Amino acid sequence: MRFAIAALATALSFAAPPSYAASYAADEIAVAAPEAVGVSPQGLSRIKQHFEGYVSSGRLLGLTTAVARGGKLVHFETYGARTVDRANPTEKDTIYRIYSMTKPVTSAALMMLWEEGKFKLDDPLADYIPAFADTKVFAGMNEDGSMKLVDQARPITVKDLMMHTAGMTYGVFSDTPVDALYREANPFDGGGDLEDFVNVLADLPLLFQPGTRWHYSVSVDVQGRLIEVLSGMTLEDFFRTRIFEPLGMDDTAFYVPADKLDRFSDMVTFHPETKEMIQYNGPFEMEYTTPGGPSMKSGGGGLVSTTEDYARFALMLAGGGALNGTRILQPETVALMTQNHLPQAVIANSAPAVTGEWGFGLGFAVILDPSKSDSPASVGEYNWGGAANTVFWVDPQEDVVALLMTNVLVPTNTFPLRADMRRLVYGALEDAR
Repeated sequence: MRFAIAALATALSFAAPPSYAASYAADEIAVAAPEAVGVSPQGLSRIKQHFEGYVSSGRLLGLTTAVARGGKLVHFETYGARTVDRANPTEKDTIYRIYSMTKPVTSAALMMLWEEGKFKLDDPLADYIPAFADTKVFAGMNEDGSMKLVDQARPITVKDLMMHTAGMTYGVFSDTPVDALYREANPFDGGGDLEDFVNVLADLPLLFQPGTRWHYSVSVDVQGRLIEVLSGMTLEDFFRTRIFEPLGMDDTAFYVPADKLDRFSDMVTFHPETKEMIQYNGPFEMEYTTPGGPSMKSGGGGLVSTTEDYARFALMLAGGGALNGTRILQPETVALMTQNHLPQAVIANSAPAVTGEWGFGLGFAVILDPSKSDSPASVGEYNWGGAANTVFWVDPQEDVVALLMTNVLVPTNTFPLRADMRRLVYGALEDAR
């Protein structure tokens, strides 16, 4: 890979030689000595010490952490192993399943098309995917046990898709009659493509009227199909040619090719009885290593990536839509995407999912009130994570980008990895003040 920093495990945590950053080509991520950008080297060393404890205690197999300030990388560390047998250490270029950290990439892709005038945010979704014009809305249960279904009070808009206010759900994170229909229909397991997926979805009722609640959902997968309709390209090709190749995200894709399998992290979980760490072999695991990947390319959760690759994407956002002179989005578009768009009435109607600590922009959670958070944050920070405990955030106030990448399937409250990372990163900032 072009990101030739494998030899810098110690140099990035302490003062880098003056010639270090100058040795990079123009397309490399800039690197700085931590103290040069107001970060404590000793504070950063505590990140490594802390997460090494997770590995040595057997709570994590392996992970990577990265921190940048002012667009320059000041910390990039690896820990533990990438395989359950612990024979293969985690490396800088280890490939992880990023699951829902795919979502910001999809939203960025859609907003690229918005910049080109392909749609307006308030356009009805049915203008582009007509099947959603007739989608009904769940309104309770009839006395005979059947579902009461009504028409949409207003159409689902493209903006609803981006804000998780479209009325869709996932079928697994809540247990309503609509979720039960999602589980029965199983749109992710039909063996078809994105067009087939949305056709199944459009026949299922909405959980609520569009625009009235925030509810985490498959709407970003519908965004993926919308990108195909608007661009005339497959989602996979759009990602590759319009985002990944321009940014140098060489290892980000919907599957891991054969020549990169030796860098793919094992997914782990814990035996329910013995609590022993074991390799997870869930229903979709084979798709990551099947040539070409799954037939349905999930814009909501299908990508694999490396820490370096996703850092490039996050630094592009932090840079107002550009990285190393390569512009993906305009600054005004990034600003629009990363501000809260949820009205207070919607936030109040969406508890406990939305607590007032954060709102939602066009693809990201946005911090509104750090005082309601259980870990440090700044007003205006935007972020998202993945199901295997990956996370990234961009803090415009502090000019910080941070990432934690691992692949462990446990509830996020089992190991407070994200809160730990926040506490340690902001501690390194405070130590330098």
